[in-house]
Amino acid sequence: MSPLGGVSSTDILGPITEAIAAHLCVSPSGLPRGAPGRKVFLTKEYFKRIEAIEFTIKQDDGASPQNLNKADVVLVGVSRTGKTPLSIYLAQKGYKVANVPIVMGVELPKTLFQIEQEKIFALTINPVVLQGIRKARAKTLGFHGEQRSNYSEKDHVREELAFASRIFALNPVWPVIEVTGKAIEETAALVLRIHHDRKQKCSMPRISRRY
Repeated sequence: MSPLGGVSSTDILGPITEAIAAHLCVSPSGLPRGAPGRKVFLTKEYFKRIEAIEFTIKQDDGASPQNLNKADVVLVGVSRTGKTPLSIYLAQKGYKVANVPIVMGVELPKTLFQIEQEKIFALTINPVVLQGIRKARAKTLGFHGEQRSNYSEKDHVREELAFASRIFALNPVWPVIEVTGKAIEETAALVLRIHHDRKQKCSMPRISRRY
């Protein structure tokens, strides 16, 4: 092919992609806008999702707390309660999400309490289930014996969850979502239902703050 910008190039994947597409009788995805065969054009919603995903990745695990006010949803909870996967799932739907870990001995960022409190959601989990998740995580990382510390020890896990519960009790506006046994899709649907109810200034009657 003729040089573009002084650099010679050869389209290696194009013919292969076209051959596979012809064999399967489908249009290949990932084609540039306006290219022959492309039926789906990039929309405002697409760019909104990309922006949300980029924001969410940068805000993972308490990073850049000064940007919490820019988030649509903020998730708080102890380690391994599913904050990151839930954040990414919501981001793929176009919501800017930040998540903040609760760690004993580490003060939560002041900005967490300065933003709109109704967009904050607390996550909790059964201690036995959490211990199992953490043990598997420690094993995956190759931690054992003293290296593992008390991260996955039963008493420490219960103490951490109790510490988080005390924080939640001091902030009654935060809905507390029990994630034990829930798929990410189920938790996300619950978060979004509450989020939209609050935006519309309406709420479903409930017996307690836990979901």
